Amino acid sequence: MYRILFVLLCIHTVSFAQRESSKTAEEIIQKAISLRDTNDPRAVLSNYTFTSYEKTIITDSLDTSTHSYLSEKVSKTTYTTFQGFTEDVIGFQLAGFQKIRYEVLAVNLQSRSFYDEDFVIFNTRYAGILSKRGVRNYIYTLLPSSTENEIHISFSPKRPKAIPGLSGVMILDKERLAIKNVNVSLDDAIKIKLSQSYIFNEEAQIYLPENRALFIDKGNSERRLSFFGGRISIGTLQEEDLEEMITKKYLVSTTSNSNFSLKAKEIKTQPYAINLQPEATEQPISFWQKYRQEDLTKKDKRSFSEIERIVNAENIERRLGTINNFSIGYYSVNFFDFDLTYPVKFNNFEGLRLGLGGVTNESFSKRFRIEGYGAYGFKDKDIKYGVGGGVLLNEKKDAWISLTYNSDLEEVGNYAYLTDRRVYSLFEPRLVNINLFYKHRTTRTNLEYRIAPKLLSEFQVAHRRIEQTTAYRYIKDGQEISNYNITEATAGIRWSPGSKFMKTKAGINEVYDGYPKVTAQISQSIDGLEGDFNFTKFGAKVFYRLDRLNKSATELLVEGNVGFGDLPITHLFQAYPNAPTKETILQRFSVAGVNSFETMFFSEFFSDRLVTAQLKHRLAPFNIGKSFKPEMVFITRFAIGDIRNPEDHLDIQFGSLKEGYTESGFEINKLLFGFGTSFTYRYGAYHLPNFEDNIAFKFTFNLQL
Repeated sequence: MYRILFVLLCIHTVSFAQRESSKTAEEIIQKAISLRDTNDPRAVLSNYTFTSYEKTIITDSLDTSTHSYLSEKVSKTTYTTFQGFTEDVIGFQLAGFQKIRYEVLAVNLQSRSFYDEDFVIFNTRYAGILSKRGVRNYIYTLLPSSTENEIHISFSPKRPKAIPGLSGVMILDKERLAIKNVNVSLDDAIKIKLSQSYIFNEEAQIYLPENRALFIDKGNSERRLSFFGGRISIGTLQEEDLEEMITKKYLVSTTSNSNFSLKAKEIKTQPYAINLQPEATEQPISFWQKYRQEDLTKKDKRSFSEIERIVNAENIERRLGTINNFSIGYYSVNFFDFDLTYPVKFNNFEGLRLGLGGVTNESFSKRFRIEGYGAYGFKDKDIKYGVGGGVLLNEKKDAWISLTYNSDLEEVGNYAYLTDRRVYSLFEPRLVNINLFYKHRTTRTNLEYRIAPKLLSEFQVAHRRIEQTTAYRYIKDGQEISNYNITEATAGIRWSPGSKFMKTKAGINEVYDGYPKVTAQISQSIDGLEGDFNFTKFGAKVFYRLDRLNKSATELLVEGNVGFGDLPITHLFQAYPNAPTKETILQRFSVAGVNSFETMFFSEFFSDRLVTAQLKHRLAPFNIGKSFKPEMVFITRFAIGDIRNPEDHLDIQFGSLKEGYTESGFEINKLLFGFGTSFTYRYGAYHLPNFEDNIAFKFTFNLQL
């Protein structure tokens, strides 16, 4: 009995000690967080600069002859309170490649500092260990230290299955509670070890980041760790796969910082997060010897020639270019990029539409481009085509002027923003259901100009000859008009304040897709210059996405449109309906759009004033199996609008959205080969008497290339 009481007392004592230890550790962490403004160099210093040398290899311990991948980079890094970190790459070499692979520079192997709210490892976010978010997500334990002026604290995630976290040990300066060293070890789908060490600067009385190291053992994991734009990954693959160049298991990356300059008097502003200097890829051996912490090993040296041999033998560079272009909708053949959005389409008016088209690439000319396409609809038995070309005016500003001519179809009520990026999909979801088009023959001149890295602009002057495909007349000044001409000038801008960009010889590329994204556009049609109407149209939209550590996400899209003057139906606004005009639910079963109103019937509403809003909440993927991880998305959409003088539109009937239109539902995506299903319900002011007419049941398609 006494022995039992003694054991219970010991267990209670140990448990109490552990609780006290944990409590003390958390108190220290809370205090360290409150002192971040006195310890984080970004909070203490208004600006500073330093030089970084980074070496990354992918290797296999079983192969002692060469590495599978080797790169070196030297950067002059600048921090300012206004711009954050900017990086001038003054030296870069990638073993085996004649042409530089710019996408490698955009890979974020690990964050610069553990003072960040989120810590990134190979583009995956984790809660920062010294942040308010970290306190909610980590268990901290005080460890014994052999050094009097140091505090050692271990950390591990509270809910590793729900919210991924880091595990490891941090060393704090006992007096300042500043980070001196951090070691992290992860043993999940892949094994990761990383470390960061800091050096004390007497001048500023703060610790500055000195060295970083990252080790990844991918093992047999199927997780993709991509260097080449998300399409080439580390893994064990078949010989015929393009990714054979990087089939080994171990990634090792080390970074050393030196030559710190604190509070420099003159800091050159740099609008780009990464700027690759023109001479960076041509540096001599003496340059690299100056910055290397240690000489290249024999294995390193052999790797340059061996990887080059493999790249040339397997034609890796050309195949990489082909895969990269394919992911944005092109297939390259010599100097021509075939546009993959043209070959096969289907809609209610044309039926099956087959086509072919594309644009010349840099192999043809870096300053000129020629584009064109042709298509044929088997239902309307009509040929559509387009031709054009462009000239580069200013390489630094991505300024192009182009002239194009098109004879094609356009959806009635479609409002397209000039500056929206090209989005490639194997097929366009709404196109299958659209039933109201108009024919047009359009001549236009476009000027693209990047005002700043985050601010893209485009200006267009277009003349359109429009012909209706169904019965329609518009009353203008007492006269009925069916077919007409429109001469229109349009100016648009796109602002991405949260994104980061990289400048290279190849142009300007987005390296971090941030939010919000704001787009605005204004158009003026002229009654004259062979135009029949005088109207003004304005549109603006804001898109925001919030990604969470548990892999859930919330998206908000708000758009407003307004038009003044004589607006025929082709140039009114619609809320992107996507419900076929069929009687039963199963007859309306089709493919769901991305931002469309699934229960709103085509041609049901048109407006000259319109506001739409869409809220999506994506749950974390259901981890059912290695290759079966479906995703559930909850969606609510709202639209409100109105139209002046609806009686001016003849031979067509449509309603007004002045009462406010609402629908909600959900999607379950990626059930099989990218396919899923969706269910949406229409309610509120425009709820229909027949219950079934308020329901949209469709399939979804999400495929990442």
